[in-house]
Amino acid sequence: MSSGTTQMVWDANLYLKFADHRVRPALDLMGRLDPANGARLGHAIYDLGCGAGNISRILAERFPSAEIVGIDSSEEMLAKARTQTPDSRVSFAKGDLANFKPGKPPGILYSNAAYHWLEGHIDMFPGLLKLLPSGGQLAIQMPRNHEAPSHALMRTAAEAGPWRDKLAQVRTIRPVLEPARYYDVLKPLCSGLEIWETIYQQPLTGKDPVAQFTAGTGLRPYLDLLQEPERAAFYEAYAALVAKAYPTRADGITIFPFRRLFIVARRA
Repeated sequence: MSSGTTQMVWDANLYLKFADHRVRPALDLMGRLDPANGARLGHAIYDLGCGAGNISRILAERFPSAEIVGIDSSEEMLAKARTQTPDSRVSFAKGDLANFKPGKPPGILYSNAAYHWLEGHIDMFPGLLKLLPSGGQLAIQMPRNHEAPSHALMRTAAEAGPWRDKLAQVRTIRPVLEPARYYDVLKPLCSGLEIWETIYQQPLTGKDPVAQFTAGTGLRPYLDLLQEPERAAFYEAYAALVAKAYPTRADGITIFPFRRLFIVARRA
């Protein structure tokens, strides 16, 4: 995913390397969607921050009569999505999530791991909900892992080397707030509202597994500001820190706990 306000060059292949772990929360969110909203005539399901389109394709399978529109700001991700999506019901368009305007009426606004990149995202959610018809659904999943070692150590590594001044300007993931804050903002507009959290105990394998995982998302803004060989040196410094925080077990597995927040709001 890319947000439209954070300027990064996304590596679609690296992002998809951990597709299974990224897809599971997307499916958990999708499971709370009302099939009736996917069958509304003249309405579309929007996948906001669609990235490489893998979730858009699953939405099309889950809602066989719906038009799916994926929105993202990354040309690289959209190009990947278009080449891998033969279904004519699924289309992709470049757009800014902070100023989203649907081309046709939405029945569902769905977003998996995108809005946490945007400053003040909580203030955008009521406006998104108001775009929906009565009974329509706003479904959002955001990582809430910004205080975990995997993310705190990005800042530690950034401040610990000759790249410190360059990386001081990084605009990274925006903190996701306590669940009750989102409840208070959305409840007055809803006929139904579910908010919950899940901590996924992700088993990773390979060299630098946690660093590789974050290199496709949260670490990206840091990496994009550096040139080689400094870029590689920063990555190695970060990888060494997270390897201590998330040690590899005797069986070769590294357990990477990852907290995610879910919101499913039904328009009153």
